Amino acid sequence: MSLVTRRSSMTFFSDARDHYSHRVRMVLAEKSVTVDIVDIDPNRKPEELVEISPYNSLPILADRDLVLYEANVIMEYLDERFPHPPLLPVYPVQRALSRLWISRVEKEWSGKLDLLMTGKGRETVRTRARNELRESIVGIAPIFSEKPFFMNDEFTLVDCCVAPIFWRLKVVGITLPERSTRPLQNYMQMIFERESFRSSLTETELEMQE
Repeated sequence: MSLVTRRSSMTFFSDARDHYSHRVRMVLAEKSVTVDIVDIDPNRKPEELVEISPYNSLPILADRDLVLYEANVIMEYLDERFPHPPLLPVYPVQRALSRLWISRVEKEWSGKLDLLMTGKGRETVRTRARNELRESIVGIAPIFSEKPFFMNDEFTLVDCCVAPIFWRLKVVGITLPERSTRPLQNYMQMIFERESFRSSLTETELEMQE
């Protein structure tokens, strides 16, 4: 019997340390979705996982007969499945811009963070990734003085993507300069104190700030 067929409720298979899983947990918490969250050790994945994910990867959302295995697709599905509160802008232009920002986060930040979180590879490669990620984040810090959230007046899926990355900066050895990133620091404090963010954290993620 597979992981899906043995469960009747919506189930989210999550990696407790992974920022992709974290962003989905933020959406679930923001919308107060009733869901079974199953933490899976990525190094000891159950054999049945390959039955529901062609890439044998996490995160995975199983909702009845539907199985989704890409974090951004899962987030948009949840936003449409549970429309309140909406986490993408109503108007097409703003929606497209939000998706563009998410795409930029993937290309410019996510891969570098993935490399640093694994701790694998040559030290020179990790150092370059750390410096590039830090410089990129510092470079966009001023935009947080323009709007309360990431390029928006309302909390959106973009915030769900960037907040887990910012939460992990400390654990990968990135410290942001206090003076030049003050708007970003204020944003991070606000997001980290948000109820949905706090409830989305796993024990492993809580330990990242200790």
